[in-house]
Amino acid sequence: MSNELGLSKVSVVIPMYNNENTIVRTLESVRNQMKFNLISEIIIVNDGSKDNSFNIAYEYAKAHKEMLIKIIDKVNGGASSARNVGMKEAKSEYIALLDSDDEWLPNKIEMQMKTIKEHPEIDFLGGDYNGVKLHILFKKVDKLYKASVKDLCIKFFPVTPSAVFKRKIVEEIGYFDEKQHFAEDGNYFMKICANYNYYHLPVQMVICGFGKPEFGCSGLSANLKGMYEGNIKNIKELKRDSIISNKFYMFLRVFYWAKHIRRILITRLR
Repeated sequence: MSNELGLSKVSVVIPMYNNENTIVRTLESVRNQMKFNLISEIIIVNDGSKDNSFNIAYEYAKAHKEMLIKIIDKVNGGASSARNVGMKEAKSEYIALLDSDDEWLPNKIEMQMKTIKEHPEIDFLGGDYNGVKLHILFKKVDKLYKASVKDLCIKFFPVTPSAVFKRKIVEEIGYFDEKQHFAEDGNYFMKICANYNYYHLPVQMVICGFGKPEFGCSGLSANLKGMYEGNIKNIKELKRDSIISNKFYMFLRVFYWAKHIRRILITRLR
């Protein structure tokens, strides 16, 4: 399904848990997309919120019926569980992920879908966030870039709310691992990268956490030990499946440990 410019339509999936203070700003960032007509549906999955998030989202949907917002209410199961429910419901050719404490810049969807039309080989496309430019060790990514699994092992990218990808990927490789609660995005995205054309467009697209630090501040990212263990699980699976070599795996074990210690020190000095 395409619009008059031949650009494909997008289903937006938003997991929500106790985001009464941010969900409206998140939804407004979707409504303010310059090419809002490329968005065919917005699926909010309320993951057992204990605050007023559900009611606020419900009232917003009533006030903006043109946005075609669908709210699914479920018991708490974590972000992966909520995303999976939303992705199973998605009907469009492409799925875009957005968290309920993040916001898109106004040209985000238009820019990505135009890039995909110009480069139809792209299966997955992400972008920059919070003014942070992507570097993979000493390599600066300054143009449309096709990533490898090794790249993602060194520097995980993109941030989840910048990702848009073909729905066929979900149909073919499945969903997020609901048992994994740390670095689960990395786990899923590495599987995509290993099997599909995974690209990054180095343009600012998203404001994450409304500008809070990347790690060690709040939410799941504040659990540095959990993040470290999640990353180790991810590379163990890559080694098991012969996607990375034993030699590269051993290098990553040392690299991840050093990164973990660095993050602890940075967090303590804040």
